[in-house]
Amino acid sequence: MASPSVAVTSFPAEAVPQAPEDPLFGLMAAYRADTSPDKVDLGIGAYRDNSGKPWVLPVVKKAETIIHDDPTANHEYLPIAGLASFTSKAAELILGADSPAIAENRTISIQTISGTGAVHLGALFLAKFYHGNRQIYFSNPTWANHNQIFSNVNFATTTYPYFDKQSRGLDFSGMIGAIEAAPNNSVILLHACAHNPTGVDPTQEQWAKIADVIRKKRHLPFFDCAYQGFASGDLARDAGAVRYFVEQGFELLIAQSFAKNFGLYGERAGCFHFVAAPQKDTAATADTVSRVKSQLYFLQRSEISNPPIFGARVASTVLNDAALFSEWEENLRTMAGRIQSMRTALREKLEALGTPGTWNHITDQIGMFSFTGLTEAQVQKLRSDFHVYMTKNGRISMAGLNTNNVEYFAKSVDAVVRSA
Repeated sequence: MASPSVAVTSFPAEAVPQAPEDPLFGLMAAYRADTSPDKVDLGIGAYRDNSGKPWVLPVVKKAETIIHDDPTANHEYLPIAGLASFTSKAAELILGADSPAIAENRTISIQTISGTGAVHLGALFLAKFYHGNRQIYFSNPTWANHNQIFSNVNFATTTYPYFDKQSRGLDFSGMIGAIEAAPNNSVILLHACAHNPTGVDPTQEQWAKIADVIRKKRHLPFFDCAYQGFASGDLARDAGAVRYFVEQGFELLIAQSFAKNFGLYGERAGCFHFVAAPQKDTAATADTVSRVKSQLYFLQRSEISNPPIFGARVASTVLNDAALFSEWEENLRTMAGRIQSMRTALREKLEALGTPGTWNHITDQIGMFSFTGLTEAQVQKLRSDFHVYMTKNGRISMAGLNTNNVEYFAKSVDAVVRSA
């Protein structure tokens, strides 16, 4: 019998180079492998309670019980656009139940694979159909996955200034200047609240100025909202920027995640919204909505066919029940309040130690993440000498701090800063 020929791959290294390891998941692996009892995980963006454990929201447990006990529940496919009782309430949550965009039927809402899937669906739609300046502007820095998602659909990316390293706050003049200098009809991605990774948000007055410039330049706003209710504990406040833009008559896109504010990380519940601008000719508006909806449905069908059901059912159960919704708001205040208390504790301990530098930015920033201002070398020393794990750009997840480790972390930072 003839011997088999030597196989030759169709995917040589020059065609398929080795991809770099995702730095965040690599950091998680290193943390898990560390055997030190003092190790501190400040990398992953997931809420932890004061014991450092994952927290299943009490209202989510109640919703799960209701679903489990429902004799009509089954595992049939959802429609292409998802669970309507979920997507309709998701739209009300981000836009406001009294939003003119909802009342005038100018919105399209499609269930997605969490916020990442919503960003991807929006990116794919823009890549296929956007006829403006085919370039999206991200804040510098932004969520690392933004660039990868748009690059994967061959949509050009660039950045606008955002973080001021000196003040550790917003570089507002740089941001406005770049948006104003961008070619007309560019796409501008904006973090609705609790900016990831800096924790720095524009003020209401600054949002109004941003809207003015975007209107003047005829740019298309694309909001990414991953932390509504989790940032301040107030759902309406955290949606303020999006609602302002809608009130101002913008056409816009929204990616909405329910991972953080419901603790549904692994259930991948999200929503993509398209909001059409109001027109004097209501028939023209209806035509725009109809055409966009048809193409979004077509893209969804070819991408995932139908979205997953369980996380959407959990969120829908809560969003459609007044008592459960009220309890959810209380759960949100619990999470946001603990994060805020850790910000206060960390700043107080660093200032009590006399750690060189200023630390007011720790409490000035908001949400899950804080840009500490630590250098990459200092971050590495924290990891090697003190078993503290955080991303190399100095971003920490405030959820990883608790009353048991915040003093240890503060003393570790103090030692590293002094040694530099």
